[in-house]
Amino acid sequence: MAHWGMFDVESADGDVSAVHPYAGDTDPSPILGNLPGSVRHRSRITGPAVRRGWLEHGPGPSDVRGADEFVQVSWDELLDLLARELRRVVDRHGNRAIFGGSYGWASAGRFHHAQSQIHRFLNMLGGYTRSVHSYSLGATGVIMPRVVGTHWKLFARSTNWDVIADHTDLMVCFGGVPLKNTAVNSGGTSAHPTRGALDRLRERGGEVVSISPLRDDLHGRCEWIAPIPGSDVAIMLGLAHVLASEGLHDKDFLERYCVGYDRFESYLLGIDDGVPKSPQWASALSGMPADQIVALARRMAAGRTMLTVTWSLQRVRYGEQAPWMGVTLAAMLGQIGLPGGGFGHGYGSMNEPGLAPVPYPLPTLFQGSNPVPDFIPVAAIADLLLRPGEEFDYDGRRLTYPDTRLVYWAGGNPFHHHQDLARLRRALARPDTIVVHEPYWTPMARHADIVIPSTTSLERNDLACTRNDPLLVAMHAAVPRYADARDDYDTFSALAHRLGFGERFTEGRTAQEWIEHLYEQWRGFVLADPAHLEAPAFDEFWVRGHVRMRTEDGLSLFSDFRDDPRRSPLTTPSGRIEIFSADIDGFGYDDCAGHPRWYEPDEWLGGERAQRFPLHLIANQPKTRLHGQLDHGAASQASKIRGREPIRLHPADAAERGLVAGDVVRVFNDRGACLAGVVLDDDVRPGVVQLSTGAWYDPLDPADPASMCVHGNANVLTADIGSSRLSHGCTGQHALVQIERFDGDLPPINAFDPPI
Repeated sequence: MAHWGMFDVESADGDVSAVHPYAGDTDPSPILGNLPGSVRHRSRITGPAVRRGWLEHGPGPSDVRGADEFVQVSWDELLDLLARELRRVVDRHGNRAIFGGSYGWASAGRFHHAQSQIHRFLNMLGGYTRSVHSYSLGATGVIMPRVVGTHWKLFARSTNWDVIADHTDLMVCFGGVPLKNTAVNSGGTSAHPTRGALDRLRERGGEVVSISPLRDDLHGRCEWIAPIPGSDVAIMLGLAHVLASEGLHDKDFLERYCVGYDRFESYLLGIDDGVPKSPQWASALSGMPADQIVALARRMAAGRTMLTVTWSLQRVRYGEQAPWMGVTLAAMLGQIGLPGGGFGHGYGSMNEPGLAPVPYPLPTLFQGSNPVPDFIPVAAIADLLLRPGEEFDYDGRRLTYPDTRLVYWAGGNPFHHHQDLARLRRALARPDTIVVHEPYWTPMARHADIVIPSTTSLERNDLACTRNDPLLVAMHAAVPRYADARDDYDTFSALAHRLGFGERFTEGRTAQEWIEHLYEQWRGFVLADPAHLEAPAFDEFWVRGHVRMRTEDGLSLFSDFRDDPRRSPLTTPSGRIEIFSADIDGFGYDDCAGHPRWYEPDEWLGGERAQRFPLHLIANQPKTRLHGQLDHGAASQASKIRGREPIRLHPADAAERGLVAGDVVRVFNDRGACLAGVVLDDDVRPGVVQLSTGAWYDPLDPADPASMCVHGNANVLTADIGSSRLSHGCTGQHALVQIERFDGDLPPINAFDPPI
């Protein structure tokens, strides 16, 4: 099992030679094509390694991280060095000086889950400074609990695709429903139902509207509206203005299930500021004709309407506003909680929204408790390292960045997720020591001082499942361990023994014994469920290969709340949908008011910055890999243009710059530059270009933090600034850029060559 699907493996010579998707998956992901050849790729880390400068001079800040060479050492030498360094930092600076970085995508396995392993280890060491929320959902994770009392229910217990296919008359999709993103789910997936559900919806007579600068953000026949990027909230306000001014809004729903609509309506109608958020106002900002906004609002009010907002729309400056405004618009229609109506967040963002959830706990490695209270929003890692001791606002609190001396990273590559890589590289020069567990020489591994070679999921046994998939899968090792790589569990066990808590960490179990233990814990939950399907003993399960779990089918988001808001209130202060939040209003933030509203984005084609950088870059998720994983794989490499990441632009924008398909171009702004290969596509709105994230960062001069990336990493161009003082969410989806043909000799790509 991988994050992008269940599969069988053929192996030869210690590597994967072929993969075959699970027969029960009617729409398997092409990303599985990256697996063959991945285990023994030249970018694998063959053994423990230490950066030469750190080895010779000891811990301390270093400007040569990312440019220095590495020296291979023995496992015993590495473990002794690392144990001494951990003890030094804890004794001199305290546990808050350790930042435990892990993003959790390293493996679909439940036991060999890098995030669980590192957090369990650091908690037993005495704690660490942690991060909260995610790059994908940084703004949502803060705003939605205050608006509807949760954020995970918006995708984990969302309205099922079958319900949408059977009941929805009109599906209005802000950001579309990009099928490429539904290839993946954290923890694996055995089915990909999105394509089929959309087809059934249309076959039944339902209609789909996609509001996105990219036509292929929605599969199949639809009405495509291509607005100016970043104008979605303005369009929603224009639609809401029509509903309010024409009396099409559901006053009874707003009165019974919501609070604060009157405050919002004063803003909407221009009573507060003298600016009605009319269709004409929205049209001037979005480029969407005013009469089209009026017609769409009337259609939405005339039938069963599902309004969806992708996660991408909150990965921008003021990102809290799009999901908040989406809930508000759906509340005005009065269909939240009805089958096929209401609001959805994240359809097409991952293969989780729309899938039926499992109603009992999954096998999970206990991480323990962290005695250190300090934390940061996950997208503030550069601020943490560059601004020790400074205070910052977050969700109504005033926090302080600790003085970080050691970064311990296992599972994840921030050079894919984080923005403004020149700033990130300067930040990574500040700590005394950076430790990275990795199977491959990723950009993060290259910026480490101590590199620990980890196995891949293909080299170890594990369990795989997720909260929105019916199969619990036995992951059997497909190939032997590569070179001198070890499981993270083995590494942390050895370190824990050196530091005096080995028995507590392992509880006397081998990895295989832990897998059986976690399965039996899960089996206890299942056997206690009177409606359970099956729960064989571990030995039978391990031979069979998977077991089917019960799922809650036919869900409609917040149906219980709609049925009885007194008995099933939301966990907001009022127990209802907070169109106006008195708490947020009381924070006094100038970038997130007490109700959803329009803020002009920083990266905005209508602003002054566009005079220098007139193209709007969409830095979205790739369709040929998961984040930056296995960028060297066949599926990912097949998409490259002369070895560079492809950039899509409209033929008119290419002609204006004298570009043709296959050209290599320099994409640049005042933050950085990268090379990319031109793909012409009239399914991209004019003035917009699309360059996916995830190409392994490959600077022309590794010693220069601001050096051009020759491979096409979009995050050299994006701004490292939080969505607002409320959430500090990631804003890496949009950037303004300029493009010109690169006429010099093409530099070689060294991203996959070991620096050792």
